[in-house]
Amino acid sequence: MNQKVKILIVEDDPDMAELICDLVEAEGWIPVTAPSAEAAQERLQQETVQLVLVDHNLPGLSGRAFAQRLRAQTDVGIVMVTAAGSAADRVLGLETAADDYVVKPFEPNELAARIKAVLRRTHPQLRQEREADREQHSPSLKLGEWAIDLTERRALCLTDPARTLTAAEFALLEILAETPNMPVSRSQILDRMGAETDRFVDRNVDVLVLRLRRKIERNPDLPRHIQTRRGKGYVLHTDEAGSQP
Repeated sequence: MNQKVKILIVEDDPDMAELICDLVEAEGWIPVTAPSAEAAQERLQQETVQLVLVDHNLPGLSGRAFAQRLRAQTDVGIVMVTAAGSAADRVLGLETAADDYVVKPFEPNELAARIKAVLRRTHPQLRQEREADREQHSPSLKLGEWAIDLTERRALCLTDPARTLTAAEFALLEILAETPNMPVSRSQILDRMGAETDRFVDRNVDVLVLRLRRKIERNPDLPRHIQTRRGKGYVLHTDEAGSQP
């Protein structure tokens, strides 16, 4: 995976940029840096990269706006780095263009693992390696057409591999999978995501559940796998659990 993989690091903090560069080089990847979204756009005209690691808070054009602009132009992998902030920015990110996100402060191993996961999904030259990984790792969950590997943080639609889950959708699935067949309240979901409970964010959880249902349920209006328990929250049923619609 490491051969000739080039990663653009868009970070205005020199110390943080240096830290990430050290991590990237330790993994055998080639770091390319830019202190702003505008500088990153210029670098992308000169460099071909396999992944862009972008800080959410940048001078000038924001990291999120840059990611959205980049996504409209290319399918390059994007990992957003966010600081501890509002729940919507930090966790849910319902409209983000990124493939994944990492919250500062982060563990180097966590960031490296997120980058590797995105590279497996997005780098065309790594597809054969990704298929080999699928043969070696059994999915942790089976949800209809979806095979979910919680250890490798992969979600594969068996009938349409091009369909993917966003980082927020997968995070929700992970939380529900911790206690299958048991209801998980909105407040518990928010607490696990590091968010603060308020009415606006509660509604965002509902929207996120709806989006996940639309992707994994055969009939989102009559969900089999992610069901609502009135007054208690949401409960996940896997195929192995023998749940009924």
